[in-house]
Amino acid sequence: MIKRLARCIREYKWATILSPLCMIGEVAMEVLIPLVMADLYDYGIVMQNMTVVVTKAIQLVLCALASLSFGVASATLASKAATGFARNLRHDMFHHVQEFSFSNIDKFSTASIVTRLTSDVANLQMTFQMMIRMAIRSPMMLILAMFSAMGISVRLSLVFCVALPVLVLALIALIPRVFRIFDRVFKTYDKLNNVVQENIHGIRVVKSFVREEKETEKFTGISGSIYRDFCTAERIIALNNPIMQLCVYGCMLAISWIGAGMVVASGNNPALGLTTGELSSMFTYTTQILSSLMMLSMVFVMLTMSRAPLKRCHELLTEVPNLTSPTENAVMEVRDGSIDFENVGFRYSEAAQHRALKEVNLHIPSGATVGILGGTGSSKSTLVQLIPRLYDVSEGSLKVGGVDVRDYDLDVLRDQVAMVLQKNTLFSGTIKETLRWGNPDATDEELIHACKLACAHDFIVGFPDGYDHRIEQGGTNVSGGQKQRLCIARALLKKPKILILDDSTSAVDTRTDALIRQAFREEIPGTTKLIIAQRVASVQDADLIVIMDHGVVVDSGTHDALMERSSIYQEVYYSQQKGGKQ
Repeated sequence: MIKRLARCIREYKWATILSPLCMIGEVAMEVLIPLVMADLYDYGIVMQNMTVVVTKAIQLVLCALASLSFGVASATLASKAATGFARNLRHDMFHHVQEFSFSNIDKFSTASIVTRLTSDVANLQMTFQMMIRMAIRSPMMLILAMFSAMGISVRLSLVFCVALPVLVLALIALIPRVFRIFDRVFKTYDKLNNVVQENIHGIRVVKSFVREEKETEKFTGISGSIYRDFCTAERIIALNNPIMQLCVYGCMLAISWIGAGMVVASGNNPALGLTTGELSSMFTYTTQILSSLMMLSMVFVMLTMSRAPLKRCHELLTEVPNLTSPTENAVMEVRDGSIDFENVGFRYSEAAQHRALKEVNLHIPSGATVGILGGTGSSKSTLVQLIPRLYDVSEGSLKVGGVDVRDYDLDVLRDQVAMVLQKNTLFSGTIKETLRWGNPDATDEELIHACKLACAHDFIVGFPDGYDHRIEQGGTNVSGGQKQRLCIARALLKKPKILILDDSTSAVDTRTDALIRQAFREEIPGTTKLIIAQRVASVQDADLIVIMDHGVVVDSGTHDALMERSSIYQEVYYSQQKGGKQ
């Protein structure tokens, strides 16, 4: 996982390398300062030698300035490297998600993908910065300070050999418990994001059903679960501090007791004793050694927290899209809009026992208008989503323009299939910008022509800014019917060979629906049109009407032919006629 994510460093490689090197320089200066201080006290102040005092004072200033410079450089480079790493990681994940099929997205869920791209990356950014600073500083400070202390007195340095095992055992006891908690917390974050996303997206429904209190309870429950988990983790981590303080002050007392005796003994045998300056340096090294261990324990805590985000980001990056273009000899041109379903069967997953589509056989010539009728759950939308390879067939084959859809380059195929889905989505921006999703190079005249075909031009010019009117995110400032017509116009601008309308005129009146269908017949006769509808009137004049029930094509034919032989079609037709008369 680390090897894969390390590729995201890229152009920030030198900042990542130089930051730890500068940190080593900072640590070396900090370890050197107590030695200079010892000489200043022993050979300058005690001996009343002003030359030594001045020399050592200058050395202290230079060491302090060098330490400051190294520290600033390390922090600056680490910040640049960490933010750059996070940017590249987020970029790679987002671009990889763009290649996912619907089934890949369903596997993770939208809320989980959002969490991984935001919170998880932020956690990894903080961990990365700590790794190239604290994870270098702590062990280097420990090693250099330990060697410096041993250089002063091996006997006194043995005190640390008692403290170190205590701290290591404490870390070994605490960290595994924290691992499990943080694994659970980041999964709960997915649930929290899902609740927030659902609530904000459906806020109109929430308010219309007066469910604010229930939604608040749901949010509070999940948020409380995260709070309790973090409190438990923090309580466990907090045990590290008193253990650390016990070791620090224990070492201080031991060094004071033993060191004082050595200072007194130095009067009789200087070779076996200890100077006052050296004893003060030992106190400094004690603080440095044990504080570096404390920082090292915090690094372990951060690594514990980042283990779950690391795994989750790696999962997203290494997920293999199950719909890809052929690696060799991909077909780069869609000849026409003919569609052939040959014994097509479909399951949403390999493990699913239920087949959403069963033995579908349909032959649709290029330029034909096909109506698709069926009850809720009859797999009408599933059928048309196979055409641009939003999903792949599980059995049989599906051909467009006489070529199996799996042989096409994906971009080429989807560029020739325009879909207006059941759930219309408009992105924020002006109407012109929204429409040009269909064709970025479309002229203003082409925009107006497409909008006239979709019966959208009249209401657009009614806005104060006309085609420069701003659409809010999701199209919340236009009606359902207006949104549907804008989506149809956007699809028409692609000038596709196949146009799929998935119940996309349900929010417009019957007259507007008829005008849109008339425009299709007259303006785009060469485009194959598939219209999923609930109203028989919307497909009555189609070249072919397909009746679906539970994933099976139970009948197909023209309106007149189905009126003669299909009891299902007759029942739907007469029920709607009766309802219309009432």
